[in-house]
Amino acid sequence: MLKSYDLPPVWFVLTLALGLWLPRLTGLDLSLESGLVDFISAVFIGGAVILMALAIAEMRRQRTTMTPHQEADRLVTSGIFKRSRNPMYLAYVMMLTGLLLCFDTILSLPLVPIFLWFIERRFVIPEENALRRKFRMDFARYCEKTRRWL
Repeated sequence: MLKSYDLPPVWFVLTLALGLWLPRLTGLDLSLESGLVDFISAVFIGGAVILMALAIAEMRRQRTTMTPHQEADRLVTSGIFKRSRNPMYLAYVMMLTGLLLCFDTILSLPLVPIFLWFIERRFVIPEENALRRKFRMDFARYCEKTRRWL
């Protein structure tokens, strides 16, 4: 039962909620409200939406699972996956950054690298290990050509 909730979107929402709640909890209110911050926020959010859409479309086109705890049917190395081995997770990080900027919770920005570290340890590394076991040399060649993040 608990495993069904152990998914990246759940951790994303929890981290975002914590990020929005932290400034209220601490009583510290640092603001960077400006047009430039709004623009940067929009770039991160828009980029995340595009990245997520491209990754989902490619996974569906290849007819393989997007669920972290399930075994992959295929090694997806085409489309956006030529640029990043983890575009969906990268989209979560970008979205978190963009939303924290959008809601002007600057003091919560340290949650972004913590979230990245957690997602990498909890999902990325175990997924890559499973792909390494299943696809062996194909996955090794893919890792040589494509970076984990960017």
